[in-house]
Amino acid sequence: MDKTQSSDNAPSKGPVYANVDHDPVTSVLANGDIPYTDHDMDADERVIVALGYKQEFKREFSLWTTFCVSFAVLGLLPSFASTIYYGMGYAGTAGMVWGWIIAMVFIQCVAMSMAELCSAMPTSGGLYYAAAVLAPPGYGPFAAWITGWSNWIGQITAAPSVDYALAAMILAAGSIANPSYVPTAWQTYLLTVFILLVHTVISSMPTKWVARFNSWGSTFNMLALVAVIIAIPAGTKNEPKFTPAKEVWGTITNLTDFPDGVAVLMTFVGVIWTMSGYDSPFHLSEECSNANVASPRAIVMTSGVGGLMGWFLQLVVAYTVVDIEAVIDSELGQPWASYLLQVLPTKTAMGILALTIVCGFSMGQGCMVAASRVTYAYARDDCFPLSRYWKLVNGTTRTPVNAVMLNGVLGVLMCLLMLAGDVAIGALFSIGAIAQFVAFAIPIAIRVFFVGNRFRRGPWHLGPYGSLVGGLGVSFVLLMVPILCLPSVTGSDLTPELMNWTCLVWGGPMLAVSVWWVVDARKWFTGPKVNVEHAIHPVEEGSAIVGVGVEAQEPDLRDGSSKSSNSKG
Repeated sequence: MDKTQSSDNAPSKGPVYANVDHDPVTSVLANGDIPYTDHDMDADERVIVALGYKQEFKREFSLWTTFCVSFAVLGLLPSFASTIYYGMGYAGTAGMVWGWIIAMVFIQCVAMSMAELCSAMPTSGGLYYAAAVLAPPGYGPFAAWITGWSNWIGQITAAPSVDYALAAMILAAGSIANPSYVPTAWQTYLLTVFILLVHTVISSMPTKWVARFNSWGSTFNMLALVAVIIAIPAGTKNEPKFTPAKEVWGTITNLTDFPDGVAVLMTFVGVIWTMSGYDSPFHLSEECSNANVASPRAIVMTSGVGGLMGWFLQLVVAYTVVDIEAVIDSELGQPWASYLLQVLPTKTAMGILALTIVCGFSMGQGCMVAASRVTYAYARDDCFPLSRYWKLVNGTTRTPVNAVMLNGVLGVLMCLLMLAGDVAIGALFSIGAIAQFVAFAIPIAIRVFFVGNRFRRGPWHLGPYGSLVGGLGVSFVLLMVPILCLPSVTGSDLTPELMNWTCLVWGGPMLAVSVWWVVDARKWFTGPKVNVEHAIHPVEEGSAIVGVGVEAQEPDLRDGSSKSSNSKG
């Protein structure tokens, strides 16, 4: 038997090697560096070992359950309900329908480019690992550092922002049922904390339970979305039932101080925040069977299905809304609830609001699961203080319980922003959008503009169009970063209460980690840390010649070399 391949049937004698030539991945390991284990490996384990990591999770996610988690994170109905202010409130109905179409074309480019990276590097580290491997020699650790921190900031703000919006909807429903009840900030905060704690407990359960819970939740999300898209046009109480198409598509109701074109671009914040969950299959790839095919497919499915269904929902609202300013400025403090009451009988509106609340709970749960896997993956490479605690996998549940708990505590602390006012807590929404898409764009930009022929495509790829699609996605992100930081008013109208604090809330932490890099982290952070036994071998005509008892090497991406350590060969 060729020692560069494992046998799935015969018992193993001595080391079993994962041949990168047979397992098409783009790995952090140097050319000719062959990882090995002391047991026979199936196809999925060969892939993760070829990337330099031990198989630590049970692979109990399938294509469908992985898609379910990411679709739950997408949470189209609760996401739209949470961000309706940005689409409708910036540019009216024309901004909603045109803005979604335009944004989705470029978001799909980002998603497909990410799927291509995922197929080549199906690991929980996701974008962070890709940035480290693909960056020019000497820049890998810094690219991983910036990508990882931006992605992590976006991930850990997702569940708190979703749960805050969910708490606001629940209390808005209480206000509708009892008009004399006015929720206080403290009541909203305490309800948000309770929901976060429930999500923390569920996310700490065994993988099979988490997959099953998210499968149910995502199925409910899809059924509820279809029901809402049908129920609103069928049940609208206004006459005429629908706004003329000319007004819907052609009338921009600009409620900002910027030109109409900029106002339409500003509506993209709602689309971007809604569509920022399709990276979840990347982070769940170490728990997914047939990961280098199923995970990229789940990414593209989530973005494609989510984009189409989300646009249908946009159209329904655009054709039925009567008074946009009344929806945005309602005393209920929740535009989605205000819109439903404006166009539907009270009982029907409450029923749809209840569906949205259930979907929001599932979405928050999906966000917590995805964020915990990101925290685990980065802690595994010692990115954080006290990483040795956050990278532990619980022996009973086989899930990163400590990482889940860390995210839960951070979420509780971040939600204290709501006590400082609506603008402060609103930063959680915009920071999630900008942080995630910056992290998405960095490895894609490296792959398009710097990688040359060093990128080895996985089984799912874009063929000759990979660079073109990736370039379009990166250009879109470069355009949107400053747009996402714009306030809706300017000049004398701009007050601290109306300021867009995204640039500070995201830029502040990113500036801090950049300074940390310059002062200290560059001395010890070397990017993804290989945790499997591996050995350097001479290379003949591009193929590894395997030997036993040679010296193991750990890649140091700072200078493109490797550091030696003793190996048990």
